[in-house]
Parts: sequence; structure tokens; C-alpha cells
Amino acid sequence: MAGIVASSVRAGDKVCVVVSAMGDTTDELLDLARSINPRPPERELDMLLTSGERIAGALLCMALDTLGIKARSYTGSQAGIITDRSHGRAKIVDIKPTRVIEAIDRGEVAVVAGYQGVATDTKDVTTLGRGGSDTTAVALAAALGSDVCEIYTDVEGVFTADPRIVPDATKLSVLTYDEMLEMASSGAKVLMARCVEYAKNRSVKIHVRSSFDHSPGTWIVAEEESMERAIVSGIAHDISEAKVTLVGVPDRPGIAATLFRALADENLNVDMIVQNVSAEGKTDISFTVSRDDANRAAEVVERVAHAIGAAGYDVDQGIGKVSLVGAGMRSHPGVAAQMFEVLAKAGINIEMISTSPIRISCVMREDAVANAVRELHNAFHLELAESEDRLRIAQELNERYDE
Repeated sequence: MAGIVASSVRAGDKVCVVVSAMGDTTDELLDLARSINPRPPERELDMLLTSGERIAGALLCMALDTLGIKARSYTGSQAGIITDRSHGRAKIVDIKPTRVIEAIDRGEVAVVAGYQGVATDTKDVTTLGRGGSDTTAVALAAALGSDVCEIYTDVEGVFTADPRIVPDATKLSVLTYDEMLEMASSGAKVLMARCVEYAKNRSVKIHVRSSFDHSPGTWIVAEEESMERAIVSGIAHDISEAKVTLVGVPDRPGIAATLFRALADENLNVDMIVQNVSAEGKTDISFTVSRDDANRAAEVVERVAHAIGAAGYDVDQGIGKVSLVGAGMRSHPGVAAQMFEVLAKAGINIEMISTSPIRISCVMREDAVANAVRELHNAFHLELAESEDRLRIAQELNERYDE
């Protein structure tokens, strides 16, 4: 990474770098914390976890120094990343990058620790959640007036499916913000949804590329009128969610509001929601949450079940989600029918369904996910090359920003 940064500086670019923790540092710190306290205080956990990015930033500056490049590292708070007070999943509310701008003006590389900030009222250190470094990078790019943010990662770009499951998955040259947002929300791990949402709102182009070479990756941009809308651009899958079901719920107004308000008050993000047809005045309500939040969600649901007189609840951590994403779904009927037919032919049962104008998601058993992804990738012929206009747009962007 130091070599890539040094090359940009020598080419005359002004550079700000946002770093993530190295390797499994964050997971190791989490394991360490939980070995001491199974439920560590959120404030202290954030203090611990932010050290991974600070270590990476300082080491990068040292590596740049050996290459003759002046660099200075900053924590999130030193870089002016202001967040709300939600430990573990804070949101950026403002950026005041005074010290970053001063470093760049001095001809230095500003190296900022990602994934972290400081709460606007308590002044406590906060973390942004998984993928928070990408969000930090996009937010800083917007604050510094850049219209492009390069995200270097361990893959070459965004693929039509996970290459570990589908060996002939194809790297996509261009995706729209909306397509990438749906893929990220559906489990694609290359970029997190908040990062893409921030980029869309601030009109920051994202270029996802490999840390190991300087070849073009995948561009995430606004949709152009000339851009052909692919019926299906890619397939995302997610095996990190759990399904929670509230059983025997009295079917009367206000019950759903009571349940989901209680979850929201605990800062728990809910994905898919399904309510069964009422029978004899009772119904079931199912929803999905991150497996990391499953125990907390169960505690909330247990309280609500007792309060509203529900029969009980169940937590199922053996599910997975598979999603088709493509802007062309808006104008091409029959995509859902074909998806369901493919899954039925493969003997895969669908437990929950959710849709948006450019996405169809199905929940199934976790052990069926890999086969579902392969069957759908084949059925929609995603191994074929992208349209000529998307390849043209990517080529124009590569030529413009790699000069």
C-alpha cells in the first residue's frame, strides 16, 4: 500500500489516505474483550477497537518515510470526524478536517484512522461499525472536495457473484449507486451500504480496486441516461443474519408498532419483515437481524411478547439470504418468476421474500445458499460480458482519473 501511495505523490497528486486495521486485528481485539467480559461496556469497547486503525496509520507513515514521502497520521477525532453518540454503530454528522487540510497543504500525506470518530456531545471515542473505514474515506473525500474516492481492498472489484462460490463470476466495470447499495445491503462484502449511501448523497464516485496491482477495478457512479440497465447485474448472498419470529400475536392495531419501536429504541437494525395472515385473531410476525444482534433482539422480543400476550418467540440462526440485483428489473417483468422457478427446480424452499424496484431477496436454509447462487448465476447468464455502453463509461473514467 505504501508503494501505491508513494506513486500517487510522485505523480503530483495531493493524497489523503484512510486506513483500516490490519488483518484480523479487530476480531482479535473483540475476542480479547469478551474473554474478560462477555458483554463489555460499549464505550470501553470502542476505546479498544479504535486502536487497530491507529496502529495501521502509524505504521503506514513509517513505511512512507522509508520511501522518502512525508506523512502524518491522525485519529478520527484529530481528523475532525464528528459522530452521534451510538457506540459500535455511530453515524457521521459532520466533518471538520482542518488538520488534514493543513497537512496536505504542507505537502504531506494525511493518513487518517478509519472506522472511528468522536461524539459531538460527550466527546467520547466512537466506532462506525463494520466497513466504517470505507464510510470514513468517502466522507473525507466529500469534505475535501474530491469527486473520486479509491477503495483499495483484497479483491479486484465487485463481481457478479462471490468467486469463491461461482468460479466463473465476472468482474463488473461499472455499477450505479442504487445497484451497489442494494448489493451491499444484501450481503456483498466489498462495500458497506452506508459508504455507498454517503457517496450517492455527496456525488462522490467510488473506484473499488485491488491493493496488489494498479489495474482498473469497479466504478460506482450515478446512473447516466445512456447507461443500459442490466436486467440482473449481480447476485449477493448473506449468511450473517438470524430470523426472529413472534408467535401467536394478537391481531389488533398497534402491535407491530409496539414491537418495532422497542427494537428501534435498542438501536437494532431490522432487515426483512413478514406477517402471516391472521387466523382466529392470532398471527405470527417474523423479521431478520444480524446474528451479532440476535441475542439482544431476543431479549426485546421476550419483553414485548409478555407485554402484548403473545404465545412466545423463536430465534433461527440457520438461515441465509440470496438476492438478485439489477436496474433493469424496473422494466422487465418475469424476473421474480424465473428466480422462483430456478430455486424450485433446485429443490430449495423459500421462507421469506422481500423486493425493491431493483432487487429480489429470498431467505432460505443456510446450507442451500451456495447452490442457489450457482443455479441463479447460470440461469441469468451472468458470466457474459457487460454491455458496450457500460464498458465505454468505465474506459472513460479510467482514462480521466488515471492520467
